[in-house]
Amino acid sequence: MYCINIKPFLGCCIDSGSPMAQTEKEIDPSENKVYQDIRTVLVAARQKVYSVINSAMVEAYWEIGRQIEEAIGNRAEYGKGLLQYISQELSAEFGKGFTVRNLQAMRQFYEVFPNTHALRAELSWTHYRLLMKINNLPRRDFYLKECAESNWSSRQLERQITSLYYERLLATQKEGKESVKNEIQKTEPKTEPDYILKDPYILEFLDLNENKKYHESELEQALIDNLQKFLMELGKGFSFVARQKRITIEGDHYYVDLVFYNYMLKCFVVIDLKTGKLSYQDIGQIDFYVRYFDDQIKLQGDNPTLGIILCADKNKTMAKYSVLSDKENLLASKYMLYLPTEEELRKELERERTIIERKLEEDSDNVK
Repeated sequence: MYCINIKPFLGCCIDSGSPMAQTEKEIDPSENKVYQDIRTVLVAARQKVYSVINSAMVEAYWEIGRQIEEAIGNRAEYGKGLLQYISQELSAEFGKGFTVRNLQAMRQFYEVFPNTHALRAELSWTHYRLLMKINNLPRRDFYLKECAESNWSSRQLERQITSLYYERLLATQKEGKESVKNEIQKTEPKTEPDYILKDPYILEFLDLNENKKYHESELEQALIDNLQKFLMELGKGFSFVARQKRITIEGDHYYVDLVFYNYMLKCFVVIDLKTGKLSYQDIGQIDFYVRYFDDQIKLQGDNPTLGIILCADKNKTMAKYSVLSDKENLLASKYMLYLPTEEELRKELERERTIIERKLEEDSDNVK
């Protein structure tokens, strides 16, 4: 059983920026050495806190999975009701990390790794969610061992799995194996560990609120603030639902900038804001959000989800509506009776960006 007071470390985990303050003063080598030594202590302390909490979480989820598996066994219908009940009770007492889907993942965790002594303390819950997708036992054991011994991040593990690292290594002659092993340092160099206030799974386990500001620049924060106000003031049925709404699919986390529900249209409206040049990937992402809400969020009787992608690039401000291709007639015939036009959204975005950038420049001049 683990017991640790995390409060002394929370404050120093909040800043995701550079640890070195910007200064024009020439750095004294002796002062810099003192700073680097202190920084080393804090980095080690953060990692220790993260590791202890993560290890406790993985052990707890394995035990939850074991108890669920033993309670359900082959009784599939009984299992559905039991998981619904457990999810409801745990969510009420411990927070939102205990959906039916997450409980099913914990049960699968126990099924895939029935021997608790085989678990590696170096690996996180995200690592194990990736490893559980590998059905071939030798392949899974290989990635588990390599991941723990080489200290791969979950992102590195995912890259190695999708690039068929195991298969390529087996197919490579002995003299070329070292080159294959070292290639990850070029394509995916090691980074600082994800600390306690940045890992959504850790936050759910501790029932802590996620700091959504990590996912917004200063300009984006101000634009989203004003867009939220602009849409609410239109008075055409918009009800605010969430900001930086996190959706998690197979261990990957995505954040929707703004989510509304329009009670006149009876549909969700998801908004994604880009402050740089718009790419095809961005357009595909809003379509992905729309499909996710249609499949997972909207209730029976709701109309199809509507997406809005906004691009606040200096050279080309634009707004575009997005619905699934078979719902385009609905957008033109019904939705647009209650929504601002793309041109109205574009002008509002352009106006707000000009005002915000001017204010940020003034604030910067005042600091100087």
